[in-house]
Amino acid sequence: MWNRRTFLKNSVAATAVAGTSGLVLPARAQDMPIKLGYVSPQTGPLASFAEADSFIIAGAKAAAKAQGLNIEVIVKDSQSNPNRAAEVARELIIDDEINLMLVASTPETTNPVATTCESEEVPCLSTIAPWQPWFIGQQGNPGDPASWQSFNYAYHFFFGLEDVISVFTNMWAQLETNKKVGGLYPNDGDGNAWGDANVGFPPVLEKQGYNLTDTGRYQNLTDDFSAQINAFKAANTEIITGVMIPPDFTTFWTQAKQQGFTPKIASIGKAILFPQAVEALGEAGNNLSSEVWWSPNHPFSSSLTGETSAALAAGFTQATGRPWTQPIGFVHALFELAVDVMKRVDDPTDADAVSETIAATQLNTIVGPIAWDDVGLPPFAAKNIAKTPLVGGQWRLKDDGAYDLVITDNKTAPNIPTGGKMQPIT
Repeated sequence: MWNRRTFLKNSVAATAVAGTSGLVLPARAQDMPIKLGYVSPQTGPLASFAEADSFIIAGAKAAAKAQGLNIEVIVKDSQSNPNRAAEVARELIIDDEINLMLVASTPETTNPVATTCESEEVPCLSTIAPWQPWFIGQQGNPGDPASWQSFNYAYHFFFGLEDVISVFTNMWAQLETNKKVGGLYPNDGDGNAWGDANVGFPPVLEKQGYNLTDTGRYQNLTDDFSAQINAFKAANTEIITGVMIPPDFTTFWTQAKQQGFTPKIASIGKAILFPQAVEALGEAGNNLSSEVWWSPNHPFSSSLTGETSAALAAGFTQATGRPWTQPIGFVHALFELAVDVMKRVDDPTDADAVSETIAATQLNTIVGPIAWDDVGLPPFAAKNIAKTPLVGGQWRLKDDGAYDLVITDNKTAPNIPTGGKMQPIT
């Protein structure tokens, strides 16, 4: 396969044969900056995920410099579009000649970037997408587990669907319901994984005695959810779950209220991770629930800056005037890992050495310990996935109209403290 690595190897070989300059010294020996590429959805419907990027990158660069590491971060916007994500990944690899790719925030950005890196043999660190849509979504035949192959250059850290399902059902068990669930799954990487009959919610819910009404895959940016609402009302649904982009959940929830449908529980991935999305709903956002990957109450500190989770969140609010969001912790951890890897590798320009260094990582980060050590994973994913802890929480309306995210279930990670119990939506 002819790619950037092949071209560079042949170019170096040709130079050596010509006797012009001999071997090229490693970038560190030349005191050249280590080039990190970073891709995230800074515009488009997923832009909330990248809200804190500039704050985190500035802090990471300053901390790395203080530790004697000269890094350059080249940032690209995926525009919430998979095709654009792949395009800018190639720009970073071919034009900018990065040493390490960093990518965050939903399979629509992480997958095409990681796939491009694997093809070009460039090391990649990825996060903020459940591991199943990340790993399985990049396979040539996602429906044939026997054909799945591990990656040599792409590494990912986050939780899995099994963790989301455990967190959601643990929260639901705190309230009395008829165990009738409505599923909202879009036709995208997350939706197809969450609604999958084998690895998603359906088989686990059935095993636990829940009755799922799945109305099928809808297209993102749908403007009418009347069919789904009518189906849920007809099934006497008391629990709603799914994985929606923020504008779609706003549309669904507004229309549900207008049409007289108020379930006891609504546990939604992705859409209500952000306080702005919940605040936009006014009082209707009270007691909505979601998975919680990171919060100021998480008992972890940064290996890069020494900050606690609480200090990092407070620093963001002080710098921007905006409330903390969950991606802050994981994007910060992404740069913690990048700096840690580049401090340990002998030659940052050697892609194979960088990949091997990533695989050997054991680092305590702002989101918890990270190691590619196969803990809690099936064998086929063990090489490329590092799992992080997950808990569940509920948004609570304050007197001033703002919201607090209260952790209501920690059975999956008892070291992360709870702040209350589940309350029904009214």
